[in-house]
Amino acid sequence: MQETSKQYDKVIAQCRSLYINKLKDYGSAWRILRLPSLTDQLFIKAQRIRQLQQKSTRKVDEGEVSEFIGIVNYAVMALIQLTRGVVEQPDLTQEAAVALYDEYIAATKQLMEDKNHDYGEAWRDMRVSSLTDLILQKLLRVKQIEDNQGKTIVSEGIDANYQDMINYAVFALILIEQTS
Repeated sequence: MQETSKQYDKVIAQCRSLYINKLKDYGSAWRILRLPSLTDQLFIKAQRIRQLQQKSTRKVDEGEVSEFIGIVNYAVMALIQLTRGVVEQPDLTQEAAVALYDEYIAATKQLMEDKNHDYGEAWRDMRVSSLTDLILQKLLRVKQIEDNQGKTIVSEGIDANYQDMINYAVFALILIEQTS
């Protein structure tokens, strides 16, 4: 599991770097997005990955890696929106936005480590396409929970689904790097 922790940190450093650079370009404009809008952005990225995995030709020169990175970053934004709420105008400094990113990633990594302990790193034997399907399944669950105004009877909440999406995307990025 120590190797997984290092690989996880390396992937997150790449995702975090892009997040910071986009903050420099756009500020925290994403703070105006409602949760369903972020969920739809995540869905678009996951659906594109699935299409890339199923089609042999591409018309846009961006691959799965950039889309998985986008899933990580949009899911972190969704976690921030879930707890801080939506605003009418961007309200986070770059430093505050990065601190929140780090906070949610730390909690999500801890969840990954706990689950890895219990599941014995089963994800290492999975296909990237299966991780994509799991992300899509989580997105459909979140959409249903959103349609139910956030109410669930026996299921985990939206936050746990976003965290799982982050972890599945990180696992996919680790597997992609190992095979390239």
